[in-house]
Amino acid sequence: MKLDDAYANAAYIPGGADYPDRWAAQAAAFRAGARCEIDLVYGERPRERFDLFHPNRLAKGVVIFVHGGYWLRFDKSYWSHLAAGPLAHGWAVAMPSYDLCPDVGIAQIGDQIAQVIAVIAARVPGPVRLVGHSAGGQLVARMTAPLPGAGWQDRLARVVPISPVADLAPLMQTSMNGDLGITPDVVASESPVHLPVPQVPVTVWVGGAERPVFLEQAALLAHVWDVPLVTVPDRHHFDVIEDLAAPDSDLTRAVLA
Repeated sequence: MKLDDAYANAAYIPGGADYPDRWAAQAAAFRAGARCEIDLVYGERPRERFDLFHPNRLAKGVVIFVHGGYWLRFDKSYWSHLAAGPLAHGWAVAMPSYDLCPDVGIAQIGDQIAQVIAVIAARVPGPVRLVGHSAGGQLVARMTAPLPGAGWQDRLARVVPISPVADLAPLMQTSMNGDLGITPDVVASESPVHLPVPQVPVTVWVGGAERPVFLEQAALLAHVWDVPLVTVPDRHHFDVIEDLAAPDSDLTRAVLA
């Protein structure tokens, strides 16, 4: 369809098809040596599970990383190594899986993320920080809007959407929408750019070498919400998240600021 190429990432990244296997291997190696609890339950559905990584001290709070994949692919097992940065600073890190489209819609995935945050917040005291990539950027940004009964929102200290899909409308012009099921109503209710300006600190993050549509989406969200936008030179859609694994990276520091 009209915008399929605009939202194609792997085709424009050297070795793009190799990244998922690389992520999975790095994540498995990290889990093997980490203090972690795997496949903790937050709901009745098979994918309603999360992994919780513990620092070598009493946790200062928890960082929750929500993965991307256009709400269509991946799970928590690909990203464990990205916990290394916050862990080194004494923060627990949680990584949830969630159901994928077309089995559920984007709004239902948002409900799952709100549910898992509540379960994680009940286990780990202290501030809650959210970071999400791509579709995960949309999901964590969605969590800034008032959610009835979400007591954990009083503990929400910072949100960092990385390369977020901030406006869902253009995705209606992609073939993915056959599975995503985005309608004008979904655009209005689930697009971060249509949500109230957050009452919590937000920093929008994006790679300078990303596809133009992701640069535009990040800039639009930062403008509408009047929050900082950080564009990292030479980073593309797949490696822009890698600095979460580095304790002293600018990205890790932004999440923990």
